[in-house]
Amino acid sequence: MRACFLDAGSVGERLDWSKLENAVDQWQWFHNTKRDEVALRLADVDIAVTNKVILDAETIDAAEQLKLICVAATGTNNVDTAAAARRGIPVINVSGYSTPAVAQHVLALMLAFATRWHDYDRAVARGAWQASEFFCLLDYPIEELAGATLGIVGYGELGAAVARRATAFDMEVLISERPGAEQVRDSRLSFPEVLERADFLSLHCPLTEATHHLIDRDALARMKSSAFLINTARGPIVDSQALLTALREQQIAGAAIDVLDHEPPREGHPLLDAELDNLIVTPHTAWASRAARQRVIDGVADNIAVFCAGDDSRRVN
Repeated sequence: MRACFLDAGSVGERLDWSKLENAVDQWQWFHNTKRDEVALRLADVDIAVTNKVILDAETIDAAEQLKLICVAATGTNNVDTAAAARRGIPVINVSGYSTPAVAQHVLALMLAFATRWHDYDRAVARGAWQASEFFCLLDYPIEELAGATLGIVGYGELGAAVARRATAFDMEVLISERPGAEQVRDSRLSFPEVLERADFLSLHCPLTEATHHLIDRDALARMKSSAFLINTARGPIVDSQALLTALREQQIAGAAIDVLDHEPPREGHPLLDAELDNLIVTPHTAWASRAARQRVIDGVADNIAVFCAGDDSRRVN
C-alpha cells in the first residue's frame, strides 16, 4: 500500500506520528497541496489522507489506483462522497476526536460574553482601572450563565457534550428538532421555538444543503435582542451578511464564530472588516487542542488498519 497525506501541516506540530507512519509501508508527506497539485500527487497512491484539501469528482475519477480516502476530520464536505462511492472507494472520517476541545471552546465563548473579561482586560491595558476612583471597574455589564437558556442545534456527540457542561453551570438546555421536521420528538423543541427562547444559541450541525444559511435574516430576527450566537460548526451554516446586519443593528447582542464561509479569509471578510465590538472571532481553533490533534492522527491510523483488515464498516459513503 502507498499512501499520501495531502495537508499534514494543517494538523500542526508537536505530535507523535509513529502510529500513522506504521499503518502503511510507503508514505508521501506533503505540508500542503494546492488545487492544481492534487491530481499528480494522487496518481499512484492507494490511500489518500486529507484534512481540508478538496477531492472533487474529477479528481477522484482521475485517481485510478485510489482505494481509500481518509479524512483527518469529522466533516467530509471537502470530499465528493458520491463520486467516491461510484468508484467503490470508501470515505472514512474520524468522529469524536475533538469533542472535549470544542465543548471547552464553546463554554469559553459563552463565559467571555457573560464575564466580559476580554473587555476588562483591554480596559486595564489602557489604564482605566488605574484611573478609577473605586476599587473596581463596572464599565461592562456582567451576567451569569446560571439560569440562562442555551439552545443547541445539532445534538450529536458535540452538542450533547456542550449540553452536559452547560448543565454543570446551571443553565437550562433546549435541544432543537431538525429544522423543517414535520414532527418534534420527545425532549426536543421546534427550531423556531429554540430560536425564540435561547439566550445563547450554539450550532453543532453538519453542513448540508438543508443547513446552508440555516441562520439567515429570518432566523436572526426570531432571536432575542439579548441573545448570543455561537458557531463552531461550519461557516456557511450562517449567512454572513445577515449576521453582519444583525450585529450592526443590535438585533442580537453578539456572536462568537470559529468558522467562516471562506477559510482562510485571504482578501478580507465582511465580518472581519467590520471591527464590531459585539463579535468574537477565533481562527478555526475550537478543535485544535494538542490532545485532539493527536487523537485525529491516531484515528486515521486506526481507520487505515480497519480497512486493510477488510472491514469497511466505518465508511460514511
